[in-house]
Amino acid sequence: MADAVGGERTSPLRHPAAAPLAVLAAGTAGSAYLYVTDPHEPGHLLPQCPFRLVTGLLCPACGGTRMAYDLMHGHFAEAWLDNRALLLASPFALALLGRWMWEGLRGRSWRPGLGRPAQAVILGLAVTWTVLRNLL
Repeated sequence: MADAVGGERTSPLRHPAAAPLAVLAAGTAGSAYLYVTDPHEPGHLLPQCPFRLVTGLLCPACGGTRMAYDLMHGHFAEAWLDNRALLLASPFALALLGRWMWEGLRGRSWRPGLGRPAQAVILGLAVTWTVLRNLL
């Protein structure tokens, strides 16, 4: 379908809630599968970390699948041991998803903006965490 102003094609799924609802649906489906699939046991159909596969080192998110499984089963100490940094960052990610969903359902597009200093801090923390967890 053509846009009246610029003549560009637009998708019928342009509603601002479409993307956050799709992310929520995919996350729910993945969580349901993970809930019944223990990543601590070998032989399950779970994706491998490409960074670890290539380098043999742990990336900043390695252990995230085990952490999510442990959280869903109430094993908070084990989740902490799986990936401390990701566990601490999870509430912020969930808050961003919630805000994105809220704004989308209200018919508004929302994109969080991070300035250069915030991006540098996040990158610095991720690199520091990667180095520390591979040395210790």
